[in-house]
Amino acid sequence: MADWLCPAHEPNRPGLRLLGVGFVIQCFVYRLAVSMDQAPDLFSYRRHWAHKLGVAPELPMSRAEMDLLGWDACDVIIVTGDAYVDHPSFGMAIIGRLLEAQGFRVGIISQPDWTLAADFQRLGRPTLFFGITAGNMDSMVNRYTADRRARSDDAYTPGGVADRRPDRSVTVYAQRAREAYKDVPIIIGGIEASLRRIAHYDHWSEKVRRAALVDAKADLLIFGNAERAVVEVAHRLARGEPIAAIRDVRGTGFMVREVAAAWTEIDSSHLDQPGWVESHRDPYVAEPVGCVATPAGQGAEPVAAVPITFHRRPRHLDRGHTVVRLPSFEQVRADPVLYAHASRVFHQETNPGNARALIQGHGDRAVWLNPPPIPLTTAELDRVYELPYSRRPHPGYGAQPIPAWEMIRFSVNILRGCFGGCTFCSITEHEGRIIQNRSEASILREIAEVRDHTAGFTGTISDLGGPTANMWRLACKDRAIESSCRKLSCVYPAICPNMNTDHGPLIQLYRAARQVPGIKRVLIASGLRYDLAVRSPEYVRELVTHHVGGYLKIAPEHTEPGPLSKMQKPGIGAYDRFKAMFDKYSKEAGKEQYLIPYFIAAHPGTTDLDMLNLALWLKRNGFRPDAVQGFLPTPLAIASAMYHTGFNPLQRVGRDAERVSVVRGARQRRLHKAFLRYHDPENWPLLREALNAMGRTDLIGNGKRHLIPAFQPAGTGGTPEGRRRPGLGLAPGGGTAMRPTGRRR
Repeated sequence: MADWLCPAHEPNRPGLRLLGVGFVIQCFVYRLAVSMDQAPDLFSYRRHWAHKLGVAPELPMSRAEMDLLGWDACDVIIVTGDAYVDHPSFGMAIIGRLLEAQGFRVGIISQPDWTLAADFQRLGRPTLFFGITAGNMDSMVNRYTADRRARSDDAYTPGGVADRRPDRSVTVYAQRAREAYKDVPIIIGGIEASLRRIAHYDHWSEKVRRAALVDAKADLLIFGNAERAVVEVAHRLARGEPIAAIRDVRGTGFMVREVAAAWTEIDSSHLDQPGWVESHRDPYVAEPVGCVATPAGQGAEPVAAVPITFHRRPRHLDRGHTVVRLPSFEQVRADPVLYAHASRVFHQETNPGNARALIQGHGDRAVWLNPPPIPLTTAELDRVYELPYSRRPHPGYGAQPIPAWEMIRFSVNILRGCFGGCTFCSITEHEGRIIQNRSEASILREIAEVRDHTAGFTGTISDLGGPTANMWRLACKDRAIESSCRKLSCVYPAICPNMNTDHGPLIQLYRAARQVPGIKRVLIASGLRYDLAVRSPEYVRELVTHHVGGYLKIAPEHTEPGPLSKMQKPGIGAYDRFKAMFDKYSKEAGKEQYLIPYFIAAHPGTTDLDMLNLALWLKRNGFRPDAVQGFLPTPLAIASAMYHTGFNPLQRVGRDAERVSVVRGARQRRLHKAFLRYHDPENWPLLREALNAMGRTDLIGNGKRHLIPAFQPAGTGGTPEGRRRPGLGLAPGGGTAMRPTGRRR
């Protein structure tokens, strides 16, 4: 029955496409209802005929390269805002090579001239679709600082030059591709499309913008990790199924006119009409096993709830037939409270184990989002990372350096996802909180691949990590609990007792990596979750003894409980415990090593007093920031909702809900950054003024106990605040990089 109803895996049943709209709706409902079962293996599809043409050395970027491969056309053309680097750290390479493995001919249009449709015709007309992505970064984050100043460089462009991509690249590229070939399906994806899949606050225009699908006028949006969705969609298009009929794929979004009659709609578009009781529960508390769910106002008999798992269809609520209506674009644009409410409801539906479809009105149409994709298995992730990448930039770039590739060329990614739940971070919205792990054997094979085929390799693996270095093979102890949990973070306010924190497998991986012939050293450069690390002193010993290259970066982000509670980060005591271990094991290893902590200025919930206390902590501990960047509100992040609305979506949202202090004005943002760079004479006039206003003149003076001196060196204090200094890099994630002074004060 399931096979008959699911034409995606029935290439020999073309008649199914002729059964009409009614069948499409029924199939749509059925497929989403059963999709919590084991997803089809990513590599189980019958390959497209073009697999007979073999593997390309690099995916072609010109018609001449296509001619050499014997191609008369591309089946899929990927348009990207990044330079094409055929390496598994670059999204266009992963998707391109994966589709190639499925038998499709894939071409790349990299950093096209977006002012002309002609540049989108350089590879000819694709037989299946255009795949549009801004690249590895959101284009606005790539192009502008948190203070909305244009960046002077672009790490994903040959030579590092700026201005090779437009603002909101996904929208612009999609519009030009439509002009180039009006009837070719357009699918948008990547992190920019993911973070703009519903109406969202846009920091750079300071307004709420429509979902990317609406402005891009694309046929389909793929959010999150795109492998499952893009493979299924490509095969169905290749069999002649119209893209307008592909409405049953997890991890996709599209435009609709109305909700089909077969669906039960939960109206969460108004604060006073939350819909069923279940949708009104705290989304950050796990759904208790054995609870009672009753549709509100329907007089139904209570039904015992059954834990939702990846392998069982829920009996107490048919999520395959349920859609949650968010406040419309027009509502969230006009009402900050409804925006915060929409953010809260949206994040409630991000666990692939229990998420329901979402719908959000935009004028007379609506954006429909299917539930998130099922995470890849270890075997699938292994195969994705072991596709035949050349592991280098396209030869057409010649000797031009691509800074982003230079940084990762000797690194190996071992996992995806993060269950930290930091409110300012976009990893959860894109990759999810369920960790997807590669196998140890696959990782070791890639290390050998780096050793044997990456030019310039000298024996040092620069990183063995991912979004968080030490979450490899960490997961909930109970799959049923994991699939039914609605908590945003598994480690805040404390590490969940259901979380497995055993670092033993990771220790074994590190030891095995060091034993690979020809490998002299393996470093860990990815961010570390130190509150997890302290649960395993043996891991900290292993890390500090063998895998730190003098400095290790970690991210406490702040010292004060107010901002930390809005970030969902642990208290500074966890940092102190980790530092004690770090210092102890460094001393035992006979090494002089330093922690490099990162901090964020001007995060929602931060007061001037919080920043003053952080500055005093920095001085006591002998830290002087090398670079400072303030909080950057990215679309969909919970902290961005706090910034825009002044409300806290981590708690129940209402007209009388908790208000969050927000740092908006340019002067106050400069002040918060100045506190972090308290040692810079350029900041002393602003700090003196603030300390006087705060009644803390006792911190102005020339002694060791003072934060800033009373005198002003000649020639200082006149530099425009916030000017970027040459040679000072910006910390990832909007944080602040610290340089130890080598002494305490």
